[in-house]
Amino acid sequence: MDLSTSIASIKLENPTILASGILDETSGSMLRALDNGAAAVVTKSIGVNPRMGHPNPSVIELEYGLLNAIGLSNPGIDEYGEEIKEVKEEGGIVIGSIFGGTTKEFTMLAERMQIYGVDAIELNLSCPHAKGYGLEVGQDEKLVRRIVSEVKNIVKIPVFAKLSPNLTDIVPVAKSAVDGGADGIVAINTVKAMSIDVEIGKPVLGNKIGGYSGKGIKPIGVRCVYEIASEISVPIIGVGGITNGLDALEYIMAGASAVEIGTGVYYHGYSIFRKICDEIKTWMRNHGYNKLEELVGVAHR
Repeated sequence: MDLSTSIASIKLENPTILASGILDETSGSMLRALDNGAAAVVTKSIGVNPRMGHPNPSVIELEYGLLNAIGLSNPGIDEYGEEIKEVKEEGGIVIGSIFGGTTKEFTMLAERMQIYGVDAIELNLSCPHAKGYGLEVGQDEKLVRRIVSEVKNIVKIPVFAKLSPNLTDIVPVAKSAVDGGADGIVAINTVKAMSIDVEIGKPVLGNKIGGYSGKGIKPIGVRCVYEIASEISVPIIGVGGITNGLDALEYIMAGASAVEIGTGVYYHGYSIFRKICDEIKTWMRNHGYNKLEELVGVAHR
């Protein structure tokens, strides 16, 4: 079974990618994902300066997933180069995730990521719980187009825009990113959410509001990918609630060429990447498919 796929100019041996998120992506964790079958890894979202993030508790397990308000904590771009270097020295494909509050910040970060040797840039335009960043930037279609366009003018590697489900309609923002020159769309980020401890009558998170991830958001992610794929032609990376091969196949049939897994690693460990690939192969064998590419967007036919 041929699981190879392509995202812009990047060739992947299989469709699984470690998502940027709550796993504190160091070189060690990224290499561990690659050693366990991930075809590529996305870094922690990195900003211009070090950022502490939100107060604890910042990650809470709910019945069907995780609620987090980490708040884009990161060491800053100056301190992160060594993590990328160590992964690249082992031959890993690295996608550098960046966030900023202005176009200038995004372009500076993208340029530095390219110098560090990443294979592509993922623009975090969708974090739902960091004031002045993420969703506050990514819900403005004109700003999204401008950010993508300016970043594309600076770097020579592919640029992907990671979008939010917390919009009335995700398609116009996706179109704006593509109009700006995006080489691919990543959908989705976490769903803006809250949980309250009824014993004390207070929100469970230190930041009160966070982002919900895990199995419960998969139908939202699949819907977003399907809608985007119906309107644009650039590659899509599907994210949200993927824990097995059938979950990944849903996204692929909706129009994704690859998938990112984050919360699934939290619950099931790094072996999830190889497990998902094995389950996809089994399904393909049982249904008479030889190449994964035959399945991309099949739900639209």
